[in-house]
Amino acid sequence: MSEDIYDAQFVKGVFDRCSGQYIAFSWVCSFGFTERWRRQCVELMPAPETRQPKGYDLMAGTGEVWPHLLKRFPDIAEITAVDISSGMHLRAMERLHTHRAHKIAFIEDDVLASDLPDADADFIVSTFGLKTFNSEQHAKLARLVARCLRPGGVFCMIEASDPKGWWLRPLYLFHLKVVLPLVERTLLNGAQDFSMIGTYSTNFGDASAVAEMLRAEGLEVEFKRFFFGCATAVAGRKPAAFAPS
Repeated sequence: MSEDIYDAQFVKGVFDRCSGQYIAFSWVCSFGFTERWRRQCVELMPAPETRQPKGYDLMAGTGEVWPHLLKRFPDIAEITAVDISSGMHLRAMERLHTHRAHKIAFIEDDVLASDLPDADADFIVSTFGLKTFNSEQHAKLARLVARCLRPGGVFCMIEASDPKGWWLRPLYLFHLKVVLPLVERTLLNGAQDFSMIGTYSTNFGDASAVAEMLRAEGLEVEFKRFFFGCATAVAGRKPAAFAPS
């Protein structure tokens, strides 16, 4: 592929075109695991110290993590969703979150180019957005998380990953590389957009490198695997006495 699949406008095009059927596709093709992993991501995140916390959902997509956030932390004052795809956000509000609109703001922007304020967030969450970045972009994201969190602020990010060492890994990769494109061609409309999700996932590897980048920025970080490494997460906190790296 001659195009840069990590270019912001390329990513926006993929997810704008996917947005109409993304929720159903994601649930069916992951056998419901994406929903389970979103819940586990929120469970893994340390509790914010602020009484009525506000924070960001980065690469927010269709906002499927918001119900889990608001269930665990009902006193959340505001979630600001940041995503380059306006189509995904519109889908979120139409299908899932109309009655939560008073707690949800939206910024349509490339997260890495966004002008988010320093030390303003009590929490940062991201579910299944890490794969759309390359290693250099992950380093920028780590700097952004460290910059935007208040001292004592918390975070958790989860992503579908390559379960290296698992004896069923060949079957898992077959599902990503063969089954997902087949489902798209036979049941869905789209020019290889849904199959790109499999490409991003296999290229990603796991979140261990992201964990090291976050630690390098001075954050406290836990790295965790789910379901034999088919998903990996990073969670932690910005120290109260934070010294920039």
